[in-house]
Amino acid sequence: MKSIFLLLVLTISISYGQTDEESIISLLERESSTWRSGDIEGHANCWSIKSYSRIFVSTPDGNSIDVPPEMMINPPANMMGNGGTSKNTNYKMNVSGDNAWVSHDEESTTKEGVITYTYEIRMLEKIGGEWKLVGQSIHPRKME
Repeated sequence: MKSIFLLLVLTISISYGQTDEESIISLLERESSTWRSGDIEGHANCWSIKSYSRIFVSTPDGNSIDVPPEMMINPPANMMGNGGTSKNTNYKMNVSGDNAWVSHDEESTTKEGVITYTYEIRMLEKIGGEWKLVGQSIHPRKME
């Protein structure tokens, strides 16, 4: 009887655990939210900066910026916390062991109501059982 009860409890607890895909999406949503709210500690907790980390941002005029990865965990005061909201959609991902890459679309709305759209590629690693961002590439897109 104890064995059946233990098996039932174990089965229930496993079924309520998040999949890697769900954990990754939760992390990406949290990373977007903490950036806008100015939660530096919460945002830094979404990242693990490595020697190979890169942050590339394309600009609407066709240029690109190679952002120092350290800015994700220690940004200048005026860079974060400008409010607004974001909505990530169209997630596509490949998870292979402790590594993953994800693409998604983001719709960002400033607190003034200005909407911008980007395609984003995110690189992640599972470190100590938790998914962390290690790199990203962001590209603006026009919606007509």
